[in-house]
Amino acid sequence: MINIQILKPLWNKFIGYTSTISPLVDLGVRLWVANVFFTSGMTKIQNWSSTISLFENEYAVPVLSPEIAAYLGTAAELSLPIFLVLGLISRPAAIALFVFNIVAALTYPDISPLGIKDHQVWGLLMLVTIVHGPGKLSLDHWLKTKFFK
Repeated sequence: MINIQILKPLWNKFIGYTSTISPLVDLGVRLWVANVFFTSGMTKIQNWSSTISLFENEYAVPVLSPEIAAYLGTAAELSLPIFLVLGLISRPAAIALFVFNIVAALTYPDISPLGIKDHQVWGLLMLVTIVHGPGKLSLDHWLKTKFFK
């Protein structure tokens, strides 16, 4: 039988290493999600008439007119990722993008199974930030340590 006490120092070292890289992983998660949505927003503003056409003919956004939905969706995709990158109001930004992601997945009628998987991955990554927070490499963390000790 393996003596657990022998494994304890190895486990503690492992935990120490993972704690050291945790802020980088948190930052990586935020950067990944921010890149996906910001790139999509940039694509939309490159050809606005095409974007309006997409919202009129493809996306079935409930309640909003296609033009309003296009403006709001593009604004969300261009602004919320900036907050994620900076780690500023990270949880609210991640919640907003999480909801936006669900709406996008549900309102696009021709989404492929691979597209659904992409939206699931992005949703899961946003849940990490929502539940875990943005991590130590964020303005949220800096503000918390500076002003809310």
